[in-house]
Amino acid sequence: MSKSFDNKKPIFLQIKERIADQIINNQLKEHDQIPSTNQLVQFYKVNHLTVAKGITLLVEDEIIYKKRGVGMFVSEGAKEKLILQRREGFAEEFVLPMLEEAKKLRLTDDEIHKLMKEWKGRVKDED
Repeated sequence: MSKSFDNKKPIFLQIKERIADQIINNQLKEHDQIPSTNQLVQFYKVNHLTVAKGITLLVEDEIIYKKRGVGMFVSEGAKEKLILQRREGFAEEFVLPMLEEAKKLRLTDDEIHKLMKEWKGRVKDED
């Protein structure tokens, strides 16, 4: 896991997304304990409130739950919920801008489809 952050999003959102990524990638499974806020503060070298804000978003979305005095854990069904959330945003965040650019470049549907298949093959080969 990378310790560095980009400047495109607030750090608390990036922390939230990194924990979510670990759940989606099965690094954290249902009922697994996640690192404490203090551990995340030490690991990322950021303010406690920044980490807490990212964690709070995950709790509000019912992705993780807190056991008082014990820690925070991955909720049942968290992976499926996260995948659904990301699928809902996928078209708007990625597909729409791609199609807008394709229109500017006067790419046909067949050309777009060919590019998608070609690049999907490249990504598949990298796994």
